[in-house]
Amino acid sequence: MSGAYWRQVHADGLAVPTDRPLDDLTAELTAMLGATDPELRDAMAYPTLATWVDRGVYDDLLPGLGDGMAAGLRTGIGEDGTDSVFRRSFSALVLGECIARDNERPLVPGGKVLEWGDHLATWLLRERDLRAFVPGKGWAHAIAHGADALGTLAQSPHLGKAELTVLLDVIGDRLLATVPALFTHGEPDRLAAATLHVLRRGTVPASVVEPWINRLAAAASARPLDPDRDPFLIGGNAQAFLRALHLQLALGPRPPSDRADLLLVVVDALRLTNAQYLAAPR
Repeated sequence: MSGAYWRQVHADGLAVPTDRPLDDLTAELTAMLGATDPELRDAMAYPTLATWVDRGVYDDLLPGLGDGMAAGLRTGIGEDGTDSVFRRSFSALVLGECIARDNERPLVPGGKVLEWGDHLATWLLRERDLRAFVPGKGWAHAIAHGADALGTLAQSPHLGKAELTVLLDVIGDRLLATVPALFTHGEPDRLAAATLHVLRRGTVPASVVEPWINRLAAAASARPLDPDRDPFLIGGNAQAFLRALHLQLALGPRPPSDRADLLLVVVDALRLTNAQYLAAPR
């Protein structure tokens, strides 16, 4: 169908059209998640699917819809600089919407949500296309969208201490992965927001969280003398993340119950990694 069809659907308040089967509409919207036209992808396909999930249109079909989005995470995985990133990135957003719907009311077996979580984590760690805004094609933003989905997953009642600890490890591994360029479009902030969703659960103990933060701090302070490699690519993303985490812990809403203790740990990490700026004046 043409963009005019979906513009009319939006003009009608995103009511589900009655002239075509829902399966056909869903298949078309799913294909549009991979469109290179940002109007089709960002302004039509994603908002329509997200709204229909939120309104309960897919309540009886949620496992199947989520499985379709999980399959989208594997489309072209390993590619870098190709258009396949849009399908992966926006599939992650819609899968997050499916998880959010289940968070509101139990619609999906716990094992299925954990399966979706495995797909999200595997994809996020394997994703090589780290572009944020692509001129002429709009937002790819796979890391940011993956962070948003992980943050929603962290709120799932199906996740306990072990699974939440794994989410922290996934976030840490993504931040410490070798990258050709640092994140510059808010990705550390989105990963910090996902981390706070984990910490708000109050399930992962300080004995796990503190070494996890210290691992990031160690990378953020590393300055290897390699003339062929920019040293800031080693720990720059971890440094940006620690600053974002500090900001959100200090000023953000709904702080974790142990915010004061967490702030002390993060401040110590920032002092370690920013000693040249925090030393007493001579």
